[in-house]
Amino acid sequence: MASRLNPYLSFDGNAREAMEAYQRIFGGELRITTFGEFGAPDESIKDKVMHAMLETPQGYTLMASDTPPGMPFTPGTTSTVSISGDAGDNLREFWDKLAEGATINVPLEKQMWGDEFGQLTDRFGVPWMVNVTAG
Repeated sequence: MASRLNPYLSFDGNAREAMEAYQRIFGGELRITTFGEFGAPDESIKDKVMHAMLETPQGYTLMASDTPPGMPFTPGTTSTVSISGDAGDNLREFWDKLAEGATINVPLEKQMWGDEFGQLTDRFGVPWMVNVTAG
């Protein structure tokens, strides 16, 4: 297996909801395991996500978990998910779906470098950049 770089997202109790939404947006196979499945004795986190992984038909991989009690959670400050590709890669459709309930920082529009680019923070607090290559 080749090395790969993919984002790992942390959530404050809604990792399952977020990952299921991302699966609806991007498609693919979603695997979720809970703290309870790994034998966590704390009843308050037994149904929370210890690890989730979404592998999409486009070759994207997103991983996520819920932040356990006692660990700090600061949404949107340590990572941004970037998706780049050609116009035929459904990027505008992904943008439209991610934009539902989101804060748009930069609208998806042509930029000075010639590509279409947009930046938003989705309804789960995750920052996204989408770049549609010109040409």
